Amino acid sequence: MIDWHSLLFWPDQVALSVLALAILVMLFLYAARRPMHGVIHSTCHLVTQSTRFLSRWLFLVAENMRLRNQSVLLSHSQENAATVIEREFERVGNIIRKDMHEFPALQRKLTEEVTRIEEDYRKCGEVPPPPPEWVDAIESVSNLKSGGDVPRKLLEDIGKSIQKIHDKIVSEYRRAYEDRHKILKGMQPSWRSVDKAISEMDKKMLTLQGNAKQIDGHMAKFEGMRAKDAKTENALTSSAFVQLAISALVMVIAMGGAFINYKLIALPMSEMVGASDYIGDNLKTSDVAALVIILMEASMGLFLLESLRITQLFPKIASMDDRMRHRLMLASLIFLIILAAIESSLALMRDMLISDKASLMRDLASVAPAAEDGWFTRIPMAGQMIMGFVLPFALAFVAIPLESTVHSLRTVIGVLLVQTLRGAAFLIRFIGVLFKRIAKVLELVYDIPIVIPVMIEGWVVASRSRPPEIAPATPERPAKKGSAS
Repeated sequence: MIDWHSLLFWPDQVALSVLALAILVMLFLYAARRPMHGVIHSTCHLVTQSTRFLSRWLFLVAENMRLRNQSVLLSHSQENAATVIEREFERVGNIIRKDMHEFPALQRKLTEEVTRIEEDYRKCGEVPPPPPEWVDAIESVSNLKSGGDVPRKLLEDIGKSIQKIHDKIVSEYRRAYEDRHKILKGMQPSWRSVDKAISEMDKKMLTLQGNAKQIDGHMAKFEGMRAKDAKTENALTSSAFVQLAISALVMVIAMGGAFINYKLIALPMSEMVGASDYIGDNLKTSDVAALVIILMEASMGLFLLESLRITQLFPKIASMDDRMRHRLMLASLIFLIILAAIESSLALMRDMLISDKASLMRDLASVAPAAEDGWFTRIPMAGQMIMGFVLPFALAFVAIPLESTVHSLRTVIGVLLVQTLRGAAFLIRFIGVLFKRIAKVLELVYDIPIVIPVMIEGWVVASRSRPPEIAPATPERPAKKGSAS
């Protein structure tokens, strides 16, 4: 161990030795002041420039990544919007082809009915003129001279005949009006059918109007995507986060169903494959076989939905012709049904194994078997078989949330990476600014131990730079006039 007394100039006088050592260190630090200031300034400047360059590079990478993410997001959204618009147009076309082709016949029928009703109405309003021969007869009788019995009797007979004819004509008119009213009453079902048809056409037109509004909304979104609007981009990004959350929730539910499915077939698979067969040290072959069956069911469901063009994870399948696509759809459906039947049989085998195990335990325990209740005891077996047949078809639909997860996860990861890069760039830039400001602080900290020589240097420099004081000039007195002579 080194004795610190050996470092002293005068071991007997510690205070004087420490003072001398401090003066030497101060003189050394003062002599190295300018080089050390340069080192501090150069180092901090190097760190500042490096961090500024790195920060700019990270911001540039983040911006390029944002643009790529924007292009991918907008292109995918444009494809979805174009598909939705195309389906809306197809739906409108189907409505027009299915419902609106009856419009010409309906219009012709309506025109005929209106024409017939107008004719009947016009006939109902016609009143025939009075018979002209009776007018002449009455005029000739009125010209006869009064006062005789003949004219009086003649007028009475004419009045009676006119009354009879009047009653007959009135009855005929009433009968005619009744017939016309019956005709008009018979037109009520036609009017009701026409009114019903017009109401249905009105409803169909309202449906078309609603579809047109939806198409207008989708077209507005599509135009915003084509224009690369910031508002549309933010809305699509938020929608991607929401879709990822929903898809993740559905995937978790599907994983729960897959776990139940796995537990349902793991035990019978151990009897088929072998319970003592292992892959590696701890992985059972029966567990791997059960997992392979579940994955095959999910794969067949994925191919089935791809062939139905519900999902588009594999563009090669969507680009097939209809004949090959229908063949792939039938093959996937047949394989899925076969796997579902196999799983249902495995569920039945599981129930039988559990029953055999329970019987063996009762035999070993010498316990009398419980009385069976007939069909009531077969309900769990039937439930397991139905569950084993239904679960593969339920797992087939996992392709829909899987597609949504794949597309939205790319956008979400891109946004998170962009924000991470921007945060790192900001932090590095802040560190560079901090080093730029800390250089002056380090110089001042370095000057603290040598404050006395620095003060002395400041005084000397100040005294040298001070201008010399000039003595004030003494004014000369003017000479007297007498002394000049």
